[in-house]
Amino acid sequence: MSFRALPARALAAAGVVLATLVSPALQAAPPLPALNIDVNQTSVSGISSGGFMSVQFQVAHSSIVAGAGVVAGGPYACAQGDTTRAVSQCSCTGKPFVACQVTDHSADVPTLTDKVKTLAAQGAIDAPSHLARQRIVTVSGAKDTLVPPAIAQQLDAFYAALGVPAAQISPVSLPNAAHTMPTSSYGIACGKEDAPYIGKCGYDSAGAILQWIYGALTPAGAKAAGSFSEFDQRRYVPEERRDYTGFKSGMDATGWLYVPNSCRKGERCRVHIVLHGCKQGQSYMPLRPPPDGGLYNGTLFVKHTGYDRWADNNHLVILYPQALTVPGNPNGCWDWWGYTGQDYATREGVQIRTLRAMVDALAGQ
Repeated sequence: MSFRALPARALAAAGVVLATLVSPALQAAPPLPALNIDVNQTSVSGISSGGFMSVQFQVAHSSIVAGAGVVAGGPYACAQGDTTRAVSQCSCTGKPFVACQVTDHSADVPTLTDKVKTLAAQGAIDAPSHLARQRIVTVSGAKDTLVPPAIAQQLDAFYAALGVPAAQISPVSLPNAAHTMPTSSYGIACGKEDAPYIGKCGYDSAGAILQWIYGALTPAGAKAAGSFSEFDQRRYVPEERRDYTGFKSGMDATGWLYVPNSCRKGERCRVHIVLHGCKQGQSYMPLRPPPDGGLYNGTLFVKHTGYDRWADNNHLVILYPQALTVPGNPNGCWDWWGYTGQDYATREGVQIRTLRAMVDALAGQ
C-alpha cells in the first residue's frame, strides 16, 4: 500500500514512527555563532579514538593549542595508516579477530617522532617546537584492556621526545578504571568495560584536564547555567569532501556547542574541543537502549561528561564535534588510522580541517 492511500490518521502515525527512526543528525540546525574567542588559547581532549584524534589535532595545529587531555589514547599517527597496526600494536581493539600485540615499545615512539619532524619540515603540520609550551594530561585505567596503560606510557614518552618538559605533563593512572571516560558520579561501574564507556570513577576528568591546561579555575557549578545548542557541522567540512551521507568525511550532519552566558554576552573566551570515543557519537545506535532513552546515543556523552559545569565560571566555550558510522568505520570512531585518506593526521586531513574551521568560525574568522 502506498502512503497516498493511507487515511490522514494513519499517515500521522506513520510520521511519528519515521521520526523516531530518523537519526537526530538529519534535522536542520544553524551555524556556529561568532563569539569573542582567543584562538591561541584553544585546547582539546578526548577518549579512545577521540584521544588519538586529540593528539593529532594538537600536533597538527600546535601553534594555537594551549594543551590537551588524552584519555585512553596514544601517540601521534600511531597506526601509520595501517588498520591492523592500529588494532593490534596501538590498541587491542581488534580482539578476538586480531591478536593483541601491545608491548612497552609497540607504538614505536622513535619512528613517530621522526614522522612528526618530517611532516613539519614538509609544512604538513605546525612546528613541533610549539608543543614545549603546552600543558598535557594523559589518563589511563589500569584495567583497560582495549587501550592498555602501556600505550599511555608511550604517549608520555612521545611528548618527552618532542621537548615537552616533564613538569608540563600530568600522567594519571586510575587503578580501578577500565576503558571508560571517568567522571565523579555519572555512568556505569568504573571497572566495567561496556557502553556507554562513561564510568563512575570518583575522578572528574573534565575538571582535571581543564585545570591542568588553564591553571586554577573557579570551581564547577552544581549544574550547567549556560546553554547547549545543536549546530550544522556539514558547512565546516571542506567543500570537496562534503556530501549528504557524510561518507566522504566521517563527520555527522550536526554537532553540539555549550556556551556560558558570559561568552554569549561578548566577554573574551576560549574554546575547548571534546572528542567522543567509538560507539559514543550522537547517531550511534547501541545494542541496548542508552540510559537517556531513545534509539541513539544522542547527547549522552555531551551532557554527562562534566565539561559544561566547568565552562560556566571560566570563560570556556565547549565544542562537541560528532563523528559518524561510515564504511570502514562501523563504530563511529574518529579517524586515527586512515579511513578518510592517508593525510588523516595532518592539517590536510578532512576531520582536522573541519575541526579547525569550527574553531575559526567561533572566532568569527
